[in-house]
Amino acid sequence: MRFKTPLSPLSALLKGQRRWRKLVKDAFPAIGLAKPPRTAPKAKARPAASRAALVEVHAFGSNPGRLRMFEFVPALKRDPPTLVVVLHGCLQTAQQFDKGSGWSRMARDKGFVLLYPEQTRENNHNLCFNWFRPSSVARDRGELMSIRQMVDNCARRHNIPSSRIFVQGLSAGGAMAGALLATYPEAFAAGQIVGGLPYGAARDAMSALHVMRSGASRSPKEWGDLVRSVRAEGAEGRLAVSIWHGRADSVVAVANAEATLAQWLDVYGLEREAGTEISVADGSWIVWKDEKGKVLVEYRIIDDLDHGLPVPLKRGTSGRQPYMLEGANSAPKQFYESFIRRV
Repeated sequence: MRFKTPLSPLSALLKGQRRWRKLVKDAFPAIGLAKPPRTAPKAKARPAASRAALVEVHAFGSNPGRLRMFEFVPALKRDPPTLVVVLHGCLQTAQQFDKGSGWSRMARDKGFVLLYPEQTRENNHNLCFNWFRPSSVARDRGELMSIRQMVDNCARRHNIPSSRIFVQGLSAGGAMAGALLATYPEAFAAGQIVGGLPYGAARDAMSALHVMRSGASRSPKEWGDLVRSVRAEGAEGRLAVSIWHGRADSVVAVANAEATLAQWLDVYGLEREAGTEISVADGSWIVWKDEKGKVLVEYRIIDDLDHGLPVPLKRGTSGRQPYMLEGANSAPKQFYESFIRRV
């Protein structure tokens, strides 16, 4: 005698699921159900350079400006020991800026240490360094002092002399870099101010907005006096200052680059006409040197560049990081080639 095999529990369950799926599709045709892939996609391994490239450092000092400190230390540090301090712009974090600028990739390849001070939303909702607040950029006070403490802490742990410490900043970070160069010239060998503003350009948020849009009217001597007024008595040495700005900058007017140039030329007693122009296709590039041929001031204006850091990006990727703009010249790479590598 032949018996009919009863439906197994698994078969009944699958049959019920198919019926439920049909009911849902009929009830919600606009939603439907996505078909799962036949095989799960393989997880892509992240490149070694992007794995926790920046490490947070705690207890670096009294930290009166309440900033965060991150650093990148390459596996192989090369002689001479070198430190590059990088200051991000508004609406950016240290990790974002590092990813977009490529600094840690270059630091790994060239063997130098990176330091990233980072702003907090408690200090500024837009993550801007408060370059316009006198209390934040006064010598040994506020955010400026916090950054100086980070530099001292990092340099001490990695045995880096001040002659091998450099700083780059973008926008609000560029203005803060200028404040560091003005206030602590003995602590740095060179600095690059990208899309920034001259030291002492504003005293509060309202005046800062006005200066960003239109610049500020002061004589070269008045600009220079602002720097001289914050330097320690007897401070010596003339560090190199590199000024980069886009002629099409829609956030920080190019007039601020002109004022920054006037400020540092006056500090060093240099005449505008004494500069040497370097031929470039995308704007203007002028340098001023001392009697030994060392570059003291560099002025780089790039045509058609808006507000941001010019970096070499692949086509279609320029919008992935805020204020990272595709350009024929890379500001980080050029800063390294012109000042860091040659010192």
